[in-house]
Amino acid sequence: MAIVFITGTSTGIGFSTAVTLAQKGHKVYASMRNPQKSPELQNLAEKEYLPVNIITMDVNDDVSVKNGIGSVLQKEGCIDVLINNAGVSQAGPIEELPIHSFEEEMQTNYFGTLRCIQAVLPSMRERKAGCIINNTSILGRMYMQFQSGYCASKAAVEALSESLAQEVEPYNIRIAIVEPGVIATPIFSKGKSSKSANYPRAKRVSAFYGASLKRQIQPGVVAEAINDIIIGKSKKFRNLAGPDALPLIRYRTSITDEEWITSVNTDDDTWVANLIKRSSNI
Repeated sequence: MAIVFITGTSTGIGFSTAVTLAQKGHKVYASMRNPQKSPELQNLAEKEYLPVNIITMDVNDDVSVKNGIGSVLQKEGCIDVLINNAGVSQAGPIEELPIHSFEEEMQTNYFGTLRCIQAVLPSMRERKAGCIINNTSILGRMYMQFQSGYCASKAAVEALSESLAQEVEPYNIRIAIVEPGVIATPIFSKGKSSKSANYPRAKRVSAFYGASLKRQIQPGVVAEAINDIIIGKSKKFRNLAGPDALPLIRYRTSITDEEWITSVNTDDDTWVANLIKRSSNI
């Protein structure tokens, strides 16, 4: 079984992944910014005797990442799998969102991922072994109105990952991406959104997510996709996760860029209904 380091494990996909992998016998180091404020994972691990070790780490801080990953490398001698999961989201029109909201998303979603990669890569390269799994999103390939910062940050991680995969191929290091669809996680309640008088259609995105979340697709489907990569069941570079991920990507790639852009020229109810219908067509 593998020694696994996961970021962003206080809730949602990170939490579920830590629990799932530990239940399958992997030794998990689960990092989060404030363990004291999020004791649920620690409590569950103690209750079920799971091999989960909580690490205090902020992916936005160079020193914190170096110390967090360094402590595990010193203790274990290696990290077999790094899972970059920590992420934030903010919705709103590009014109009206403050620059710092874009900076925040890029700082956590992209630079946080990059920091962790750079911290773990030397040991993997020296060993000529290891796996780095980056959680992105279907929105890293399917760019949606009023989600520009999140889409841009996830697209950046997709590009980073594909470049990295080529660089480390000679060192027997595997890079993989997991692209979840709409998963029922706290990111939707914790994520920030702005109301706009100039762009009233912004509410349609919230309506789409609200309708999708009624399906209650749990983060465990992402955790299973990650485990499939770790155990070698999946050899793919890009791994879709969730029942709506493949239909939505197929829909987007089946139409032209111009058709996708002009598809917004419908009323809110029609736009939402069309995406919900497409997300169900496998």
